[in-house]
Order: sequence, then structure tokens, then C-alpha cells
Amino acid sequence: MKDLNQAKKVLNEKNYTCVLCQDDMLFTSTRRGVAPLIACIENEQSYSAFSAADKVVGKATAFLYVLLGVKAVYARVISKAAIQVLNEHAIFVEYDALVENIINRQGDGICPFEAAVLDVIEPTLAYKTIRQKMSEMNIEI
Repeated sequence: MKDLNQAKKVLNEKNYTCVLCQDDMLFTSTRRGVAPLIACIENEQSYSAFSAADKVVGKATAFLYVLLGVKAVYARVISKAAIQVLNEHAIFVEYDALVENIINRQGDGICPFEAAVLDVIEPTLAYKTIRQKMSEMNIEI
């Protein structure tokens, strides 16, 4: 749990949106949403022994953490569907606030990425669905 505690500490002390930590290695990002994790996946760097701390983890983000192979995830806010995905893949989870769904940035509905993967159960399909939604929304990595 040393890596998870370090990731949480860095997340809470800095203005990062997500932090991946293993020993002295850190990956940090200030970008919102799924883009930083998509970049990690597409860089093909291994994060299999890392722990992650994130401001918001919905089902889409949970699938991306599964694909990255992290061993633990802390979220300030997490959806019920995200917990289910992480539990199904034996990833340790800690969180501060549990919500039914992640809300979009306008605050008037469900996050478009959470909505896109609502019925998805397989991480690779979730990744493809997320990339398609990013393309539709003109979100670059």
C-alpha cells in the first residue's frame, strides 16, 4: 500500500487529476477525463505494478485502469459501476465518495464516457468504445 499512499499524497498535494506510482516512478497528469489514461495505454509502457490515485473514476476509467494493469486505485469520487469493474478484475479500491453515476461537466446528465460503456463488460471493447467517443467529441490525446 506504500505506492497507493504515495499516489494519494501526490494527488492531494498537487493540482493533478491522476497519479500513477510505483516505488520512485511517477506518472502525473493535469488533464481531465480519460485522455491521460488513453495516452498511457497507447504509449505501451507497462504500469502493471503501479497504484493509481484519481479525482474521478467512472466505469470507463475503471476499464482503462484494468487495461493498464494497475494493482490498486484510489478515487476521490467513484461510481458504483467502476467499483464493480475494479472488483471483477481483482484491483484493490479505496475511495472518498461513492455515486450512482459520474456526472458530465455541465452537471446536467451522465458523463458521456460512462454512458458509452454502460453495457460493456469487456475491457478491450470498452477501450474501443472510449476511443470512438473521443473521436466523436474531437478530444485529442
